[in-house]
Amino acid sequence: MTLHNTKGIVLRTVKYGETSVIVTIFTELFGIQSYIVNGVRSSSKKGSGKANLFQPGAILDLVAYHNELHHLQRLREFRWSYLYQHIFFDVVKNSVALFMVELLSKTLKQPESNPELFYFAEDAFTHLDKADEQVAANFPLYFALHLASFYGFRFTDRYTEATPYLDLQEGEFVHEHPVHPNFLSYPFSYITSQLLKVMQPQELTQIKLNKETRRTLLHAYQVYYALHVQDFGVMKTLPVLQEVLG
Repeated sequence: MTLHNTKGIVLRTVKYGETSVIVTIFTELFGIQSYIVNGVRSSSKKGSGKANLFQPGAILDLVAYHNELHHLQRLREFRWSYLYQHIFFDVVKNSVALFMVELLSKTLKQPESNPELFYFAEDAFTHLDKADEQVAANFPLYFALHLASFYGFRFTDRYTEATPYLDLQEGEFVHEHPVHPNFLSYPFSYITSQLLKVMQPQELTQIKLNKETRRTLLHAYQVYYALHVQDFGVMKTLPVLQEVLG
């Protein structure tokens, strides 16, 4: 087994044995991987506080053993790569971060390298941590729309008055009312078009949305993912997020 330095975003942590955890991490070098980490839940000086590093959404610097024949890898070293100022303590930002973590968990199917997706996700989490209230509220919509492009099913942004319906099955704006129920009409199709044009999170301040609009769009984007990602199901974090965003 060889050692590698890589960054990683924690997606899921489960207790293992008396003092250990098994952590699912989206890594810069190897994509999604599972690691067993011994001793981090012990009350000893060596283990004290280390389990806190494996909170969902945490961005870590890792020194990891890697063997492609193994499903479960090991970590030699781990430390904060980016120390959040708000995400773990702010209710809204934490709910948004957990939504982002679940969306990544449901869409990252294979343990393969995807550095561009990793950098997008890393950048998104750090922007969320620094975001103002308006940006944070719109952030789940931005993240869901732009994440899809890395899997090859991003909406084609061709909204016009002549094509006011957004067909969620086809992923494009169309001029006729679809015969199936999976579509958005004006104003939700138009707002989606505006969100697709956002390239930097701070631009989200220009898009003013109320809670019902966000609720409708988040539900529609969940449907969109379920139509394009096998075994996607429903998102457990969505009801909590919608409640928190009010």
